[in-house]
Amino acid sequence: MAAAPEAKFTEEHVLWVKQHTPKLITFAISRPESYRFSAGQFSRLGFRDGEGFIWRAYSVVSAEYADTLEYFAVLIEDGPMSAKFAEMKAGDTILLDKTATGFLLPERFPDGKDLVMLCTGSGIAPFLSILEQPEIWQRFERLALVHSVSYPQELIFNQRLADLKDHPLIGEYLDKFRFIPVTTRAETEGALSMKRIPELLANGSLAAHLGCTFNQADTRFMICGNPAMVKDTFQTLLDLGFTMHRNRLPGQIMMENGF
Repeated sequence: MAAAPEAKFTEEHVLWVKQHTPKLITFAISRPESYRFSAGQFSRLGFRDGEGFIWRAYSVVSAEYADTLEYFAVLIEDGPMSAKFAEMKAGDTILLDKTATGFLLPERFPDGKDLVMLCTGSGIAPFLSILEQPEIWQRFERLALVHSVSYPQELIFNQRLADLKDHPLIGEYLDKFRFIPVTTRAETEGALSMKRIPELLANGSLAAHLGCTFNQADTRFMICGNPAMVKDTFQTLLDLGFTMHRNRLPGQIMMENGF
Protein backbone atom coordinates (compact mmCIF):
# COMPACT_ATOMS: atom_id res chain seq x y z
CA MET A 1 0.00 0.00 0.00
CA ALA A 2 1.35 3.43 -0.96
CA ALA A 3 2.15 5.84 1.83
CA ALA A 4 -0.28 8.68 2.42
CA PRO A 5 0.93 12.02 0.97
CA GLU A 6 1.25 13.45 4.49
CA ALA A 7 3.93 10.83 5.27
CA LYS A 8 6.21 12.39 2.65
CA PHE A 9 6.30 15.98 3.92
CA THR A 10 6.36 18.09 7.03
CA GLU A 11 4.52 21.33 7.75
CA GLU A 12 6.97 24.13 8.49
CA HIS A 13 6.63 27.77 9.52
CA VAL A 14 7.71 30.73 7.43
CA LEU A 15 10.17 32.68 9.58
CA TRP A 16 10.65 35.76 7.42
CA VAL A 17 10.11 37.03 3.89
CA LYS A 18 12.12 39.77 2.20
CA GLN A 19 11.06 41.33 -1.10
CA HIS A 20 14.10 42.76 -2.89
CA THR A 21 12.41 43.84 -6.12
CA PRO A 22 8.85 43.38 -7.40
CA LYS A 23 9.92 39.96 -8.72
CA LEU A 24 12.66 38.75 -6.35
CA ILE A 25 12.14 37.42 -2.84
CA THR A 26 14.13 35.50 -0.28
CA PHE A 27 12.58 33.71 2.67
CA ALA A 28 13.41 31.29 5.44
CA ILE A 29 11.44 28.45 6.96
CA SER A 30 11.87 26.27 10.03
CA ARG A 31 14.11 23.23 9.59
CA PRO A 32 13.16 19.84 11.03
CA GLU A 33 15.97 18.20 12.99
CA SER A 34 15.78 15.21 10.65
CA TYR A 35 16.09 17.23 7.41
CA ARG A 36 19.37 16.60 5.61
CA PHE A 37 20.73 18.00 2.35
CA SER A 38 24.05 18.51 0.63
CA ALA A 39 25.06 22.00 -0.49
CA GLY A 40 23.91 22.30 -4.10
CA GLN A 41 20.72 20.28 -3.67
CA PHE A 42 17.13 21.46 -3.81
CA SER A 43 13.98 21.05 -1.74
CA ARG A 44 10.43 20.52 -2.88
CA LEU A 45 8.24 23.18 -1.30
CA GLY A 46 4.47 23.16 -1.43
CA PHE A 47 1.13 24.53 -0.37
CA ARG A 48 -2.28 23.01 0.01
CA ASP A 49 -4.36 24.06 -2.98
CA GLY A 50 -8.04 23.29 -2.75
CA GLU A 51 -8.34 19.53 -2.32
CA GLY A 52 -4.81 18.95 -3.63
CA PHE A 53 -1.32 20.36 -3.41
CA ILE A 54 1.03 22.53 -5.44
CA TRP A 55 4.75 21.70 -5.39
CA ARG A 56 7.88 23.27 -6.89
CA ALA A 57 11.62 22.68 -6.47
CA TYR A 58 13.89 25.40 -5.01
CA SER A 59 17.61 25.16 -4.33
CA VAL A 60 18.61 25.65 -0.72
CA VAL A 61 20.55 28.87 -0.07
CA SER A 62 21.47 27.94 3.52
CA ALA A 63 24.63 26.16 4.58
CA GLU A 64 24.31 22.48 5.44
CA TYR A 65 24.82 23.29 9.11
CA ALA A 66 22.28 26.15 9.33
CA ASP A 67 19.38 25.94 11.78
CA THR A 68 16.89 27.26 9.21
CA LEU A 69 16.27 26.74 5.50
CA GLU A 70 16.57 29.77 3.22
CA TYR A 71 15.40 30.03 -0.40
CA PHE A 72 15.44 32.50 -3.29
CA ALA A 73 12.48 32.74 -5.65
CA VAL A 74 11.65 34.69 -8.78
CA LEU A 75 7.97 35.61 -8.95
CA ILE A 76 6.50 34.73 -12.33
CA GLU A 77 3.43 36.52 -13.64
CA ASP A 78 0.40 34.20 -13.48
CA GLY A 79 2.52 31.46 -11.88
CA PRO A 80 0.46 29.53 -9.30
CA MET A 81 3.41 29.08 -6.94
CA SER A 82 4.42 32.71 -7.37
CA ALA A 83 0.90 33.77 -6.39
CA LYS A 84 1.29 31.83 -3.13
CA PHE A 85 4.70 33.38 -2.48
CA ALA A 86 3.43 36.88 -3.20
CA GLU A 87 0.94 36.55 -0.33
CA MET A 88 3.25 34.65 2.03
CA LYS A 89 4.25 36.22 5.35
CA ALA A 90 6.03 35.26 8.56
CA GLY A 91 4.00 32.78 10.58
CA ASP A 92 2.39 31.12 7.58
CA THR A 93 2.64 27.38 7.01
CA ILE A 94 4.55 25.85 4.10
CA LEU A 95 5.05 22.20 3.16
CA LEU A 96 8.52 20.66 2.92
CA ASP A 97 9.17 17.36 1.20
CA LYS A 98 11.23 15.21 3.55
CA THR A 99 13.80 14.33 0.90
CA ALA A 100 16.25 16.77 -0.71
CA THR A 101 17.61 15.85 -4.12
CA GLY A 102 19.88 17.04 -6.92
CA PHE A 103 23.32 16.27 -8.32
CA LEU A 104 24.87 19.74 -8.62
CA LEU A 105 27.50 18.71 -6.08
CA PRO A 106 31.14 19.81 -6.39
CA GLU A 107 32.35 16.73 -4.54
CA ARG A 108 31.35 14.70 -7.60
CA PHE A 109 34.40 16.10 -9.40
CA PRO A 110 37.29 13.72 -8.62
CA ASP A 111 39.96 16.30 -9.41
CA GLY A 112 40.57 19.88 -10.53
CA LYS A 113 42.11 22.98 -9.00
CA ASP A 114 39.74 25.79 -10.05
CA LEU A 115 35.96 25.77 -9.59
CA VAL A 116 34.04 28.21 -11.79
CA MET A 117 30.34 28.61 -10.93
CA LEU A 118 28.25 30.15 -13.70
CA CYS A 119 24.67 31.21 -13.03
CA THR A 120 21.78 33.42 -14.00
CA GLY A 121 18.96 34.71 -11.81
CA SER A 122 17.88 32.30 -9.09
CA GLY A 123 20.52 29.85 -10.30
CA ILE A 124 22.87 31.50 -7.81
CA ALA A 125 21.05 29.80 -4.91
CA PRO A 126 22.94 26.46 -4.83
CA PHE A 127 26.27 28.24 -5.13
CA LEU A 128 25.52 30.44 -2.11
CA SER A 129 25.08 27.24 -0.12
CA ILE A 130 28.20 25.64 -1.58
CA LEU A 131 30.31 28.70 -0.75
CA GLU A 132 29.48 28.38 2.96
CA GLN A 133 30.99 24.90 3.16
CA PRO A 134 34.60 24.97 4.46
CA GLU A 135 35.42 21.80 2.53
CA ILE A 136 35.02 23.54 -0.83
CA TRP A 137 37.59 26.18 0.10
CA GLN A 138 40.04 23.56 1.29
CA ARG A 139 39.53 21.42 -1.80
CA PHE A 140 40.04 23.99 -4.59
CA GLU A 141 42.86 26.47 -5.10
CA ARG A 142 40.60 29.07 -6.73
CA LEU A 143 36.85 29.66 -6.74
CA ALA A 144 34.94 32.01 -9.01
CA LEU A 145 31.24 32.87 -9.02
CA VAL A 146 29.76 34.55 -12.09
CA HIS A 147 26.19 35.80 -11.60
CA SER A 148 24.37 37.17 -14.65
CA VAL A 149 21.18 39.23 -14.40
CA SER A 150 19.42 41.71 -16.63
CA TYR A 151 19.72 44.85 -14.47
CA PRO A 152 21.94 45.89 -11.54
CA GLN A 153 19.09 45.99 -9.00
CA GLU A 154 18.79 42.22 -9.46
CA LEU A 155 22.27 41.67 -8.00
CA ILE A 156 20.76 41.23 -4.56
CA PHE A 157 23.51 39.06 -3.07
CA ASN A 158 26.52 41.32 -3.61
CA GLN A 159 26.72 42.34 0.04
CA ARG A 160 26.19 38.80 1.25
CA LEU A 161 29.15 37.68 -0.83
CA ALA A 162 31.28 40.58 0.38
CA ASP A 163 30.46 39.63 3.97
CA LEU A 164 31.99 36.18 3.49
CA LYS A 165 35.27 37.77 4.58
CA ASP A 166 33.86 37.83 8.12
CA HIS A 167 32.51 34.28 8.04
CA PRO A 168 34.05 32.37 10.99
CA LEU A 169 34.56 29.17 9.00
CA ILE A 170 35.70 30.43 5.60
CA GLY A 171 36.88 34.03 6.03
CA GLU A 172 40.52 32.99 6.08
CA TYR A 173 40.22 31.54 2.58
CA LEU A 174 38.67 34.55 0.82
CA ASP A 175 41.85 35.35 -1.09
CA LYS A 176 40.95 32.33 -3.25
CA PHE A 177 37.61 33.82 -4.33
CA ARG A 178 36.48 36.08 -7.17
CA PHE A 179 32.92 37.27 -7.71
CA ILE A 180 32.06 38.54 -11.19
CA PRO A 181 28.64 40.20 -11.60
CA VAL A 182 27.25 40.41 -15.14
CA THR A 183 24.40 42.65 -16.34
CA THR A 184 23.08 41.91 -19.82
CA ARG A 185 20.74 44.87 -20.36
CA ALA A 186 22.47 47.76 -18.63
CA GLU A 187 25.96 49.19 -18.29
CA THR A 188 26.92 48.65 -14.66
CA GLU A 189 29.98 49.85 -12.82
CA GLY A 190 32.02 46.97 -11.47
CA ALA A 191 30.26 44.40 -13.66
CA LEU A 192 30.78 42.88 -17.07
CA SER A 193 27.98 44.47 -19.06
CA MET A 194 25.84 43.94 -22.14
CA LYS A 195 27.05 40.40 -22.87
CA ARG A 196 25.82 36.93 -21.87
CA ILE A 197 27.96 34.31 -20.16
CA PRO A 198 28.36 32.14 -23.31
CA GLU A 199 29.82 35.10 -25.20
CA LEU A 200 32.12 36.01 -22.31
CA LEU A 201 33.44 32.44 -22.35
CA ALA A 202 33.79 32.22 -26.12
CA ASN A 203 35.70 35.47 -26.57
CA GLY A 204 38.02 34.81 -23.64
CA SER A 205 37.05 37.93 -21.69
CA LEU A 206 35.80 36.01 -18.65
CA ALA A 207 39.07 34.12 -18.26
CA ALA A 208 40.99 37.33 -18.78
CA HIS A 209 38.89 39.11 -16.16
CA LEU A 210 39.62 36.31 -13.69
CA GLY A 211 43.31 36.40 -14.59
CA CYS A 212 43.51 32.70 -15.38
CA THR A 213 43.46 30.22 -18.22
CA PHE A 214 40.66 27.68 -18.44
CA ASN A 215 41.98 24.20 -19.20
CA GLN A 216 40.79 20.60 -18.98
CA ALA A 217 43.35 19.57 -16.37
CA ASP A 218 42.54 22.24 -13.79
CA THR A 219 39.19 23.95 -14.47
CA ARG A 220 35.81 22.60 -13.37
CA PHE A 221 32.57 24.33 -14.34
CA MET A 222 29.19 24.24 -12.62
CA ILE A 223 26.24 25.84 -14.45
CA CYS A 224 22.81 26.72 -13.07
CA GLY A 225 20.21 29.08 -14.44
CA ASN A 226 17.48 29.48 -17.01
CA PRO A 227 17.34 26.67 -19.59
CA ALA A 228 18.50 28.83 -22.50
CA MET A 229 21.58 29.99 -20.60
CA VAL A 230 22.41 26.47 -19.45
CA LYS A 231 22.07 25.07 -22.97
CA ASP A 232 24.12 27.84 -24.61
CA THR A 233 26.83 27.85 -21.95
CA PHE A 234 27.15 24.08 -22.11
CA GLN A 235 27.52 24.18 -25.89
CA THR A 236 30.13 26.94 -25.65
CA LEU A 237 32.18 24.89 -23.20
CA LEU A 238 31.88 21.85 -25.47
CA ASP A 239 33.18 24.00 -28.33
CA LEU A 240 36.11 25.00 -26.12
CA GLY A 241 37.01 21.34 -25.60
CA PHE A 242 35.43 20.61 -22.20
CA THR A 243 33.18 17.63 -21.55
CA MET A 244 30.21 16.73 -19.39
CA HIS A 245 31.07 15.06 -16.10
CA ARG A 246 29.58 11.61 -15.60
CA ASN A 247 30.23 9.23 -12.75
CA ARG A 248 31.78 6.61 -15.03
CA LEU A 249 33.39 9.13 -17.37
CA PRO A 250 34.87 12.13 -15.50
CA GLY A 251 34.63 15.48 -17.23
CA GLN A 252 34.78 19.19 -16.46
CA ILE A 253 31.13 20.32 -16.56
CA MET A 254 28.11 19.86 -14.30
CA MET A 255 24.85 21.67 -14.93
CA GLU A 256 21.29 22.07 -13.74
CA ASN A 257 18.39 24.24 -14.80
CA GLY A 258 17.48 26.84 -12.17
CA PHE A 259 14.04 26.69 -10.60
